[in-house]
Amino acid sequence: MRHPSSLTFALLFCGVFGASSALASTMYRYKDDNGRMVMSNTVPSDATKHGYEVLNSQGRVVKVVPPAPTEEELKARAQAEQRKQAAERQREADEELLRIYSHPDDAVRALNRKLQERHSLVQLKRGNIAVIDSQLEEQQGKAADLERAGRKIPDNLKTRIERLQSQKRELEQEINKQDQETAKIRESYEAKIQRLEQITGESRTVELHTAETRATE
Repeated sequence: MRHPSSLTFALLFCGVFGASSALASTMYRYKDDNGRMVMSNTVPSDATKHGYEVLNSQGRVVKVVPPAPTEEELKARAQAEQRKQAAERQREADEELLRIYSHPDDAVRALNRKLQERHSLVQLKRGNIAVIDSQLEEQQGKAADLERAGRKIPDNLKTRIERLQSQKRELEQEINKQDQETAKIRESYEAKIQRLEQITGESRTVELHTAETRATE
């Protein structure tokens, strides 16, 4: 086995010494809390708030470390990022909207169809309520006749009346819920139509119907 020569040891020593010297020759320039310029081979933690410069052995600036952002700057950056994300979401929403509707009139027609469908369902339920009202009036009339005659109302008659009243309440609740949903659908579509007018530069020409108006388009 060959042992390293003295020349090899000398080269290794010079390399280590040179690296140490280069490390030691690195200087930092910064301002202290009093605003005075300071040069040192170390950087205190407080100096990072104001930023500092890294100098080589010739005193030349090789790196500039900017000041740490202030609370206001961090807040401004966060707000800018939020605006950027909101703009990206809006862009994606616009692309999806244009994929479905090429013109505001397309969205108006879609809304009119939905309003007509929901109006038809409500009318059907109102028709059922009218039937129940007729049956209820008949059963309540029988009960009133019995009361006027001083006779006891049978339990099965009371049960029929209560069942009819319950069915009517349920239908009325369904209609009320459907009306609320219809209002939300209309509001959503009106926002889509308005946005389509903005991004296409076209105005709607089709009439926007109410829920009670039959769409002819």
